[in-house]
Amino acid sequence: MRWPPKAATAAMMAGLTLAVAGCTPPPATVSAPVTDPYVNTGDAGARYTGDVTRKTRGVLPGTASPEAFAASAGDSVSFSVDQVILSPEGRAQVGRQAAWLSRNKSFIALIEGHADEQGTREYNLALGARRAASVQEYMIAQGIEPGRVSTVSYGNERPLSACNDGDEACSARNRRAVTVVSPGAPAAAAVATLPGATPPAVPDVPPDVPDVGV
Repeated sequence: MRWPPKAATAAMMAGLTLAVAGCTPPPATVSAPVTDPYVNTGDAGARYTGDVTRKTRGVLPGTASPEAFAASAGDSVSFSVDQVILSPEGRAQVGRQAAWLSRNKSFIALIEGHADEQGTREYNLALGARRAASVQEYMIAQGIEPGRVSTVSYGNERPLSACNDGDEACSARNRRAVTVVSPGAPAAAAVATLPGATPPAVPDVPPDVPDVGV
């Protein structure tokens, strides 16, 4: 048997090598890793993950609105029987309201003073006015501009709950001051500064009123 020449053998081996090389897949391309810039950053603004309740539906974090104020800062401060001075809990509540107003300077506040049904109408109007004034004064002391905070008293005319006689738990809900915020410019000047104007009279609560309101 005659073997092919060495040159032919070398050519055949080279051809086989090329054929095998042609069947080998190319090495896989490794992509650069993709880094999520928000991962583990604690960035609350990246997405909303809180519960959407009926009271706060549509209000995302960082959105300024009356609903967001009520949900995050709380809009109501309670008072004890025949009291107009803020309790420690009341001061903390008003402090949260003032902090919200400090962050949202395009909003103004109207503070409503309320009393329960005990006592005369005049007494309760005066009591509500003094409760609203207590919230206003503390809010201004926290750094809120006086022109952004006004007050009104409703006395016992707008109860939160209709109470039966002797139902103290119900009556306690009506002894309150409610802060209502809205977009608006601060008041330019007090009424008393207008030519010929005088501030509205607020009846004083006589110290010897027999029918004490709450």
